[in-house]
Amino acid sequence: MVEPVTLREMEFSSVPENINLIEVLVEELKVELNLSEEAEANILVSLSEAVNNAIYHGNKSDPEKTVRISVEKLETELIFTIEDQGAGFNFTTVRDPTAIENLDQPTGRGIFLMRNLADKVEYFSEGRKVMITFLAI
Repeated sequence: MVEPVTLREMEFSSVPENINLIEVLVEELKVELNLSEEAEANILVSLSEAVNNAIYHGNKSDPEKTVRISVEKLETELIFTIEDQGAGFNFTTVRDPTAIENLDQPTGRGIFLMRNLADKVEYFSEGRKVMITFLAI
């Protein structure tokens, strides 16, 4: 079995401005891996949503808490792991944002977007860690 290659690791404080670091990361990966425009867009939206969730929902915007990101390449897979220091959440009970009763809600679409743009989204550590996988990269 081929071991994944770690391309990046980063850790930053849970302040909203740090979501901007994701755009820089994805742009670097686009150049380095020759990503298509579609792959770049899907990765950017998915990672932005995951980091947003980690900062706001997981760490409650506490600047003393950090968000960790790792990027690994495994043959034709690109795997992003985002981890916060929050209390976690039950990812099996997340409401469906496309249900009639939820259409007018101002939030709650991040996990839905991640699941629809990535090939695989998995949660670990009681919801404090999410692995987002893109295939055929």
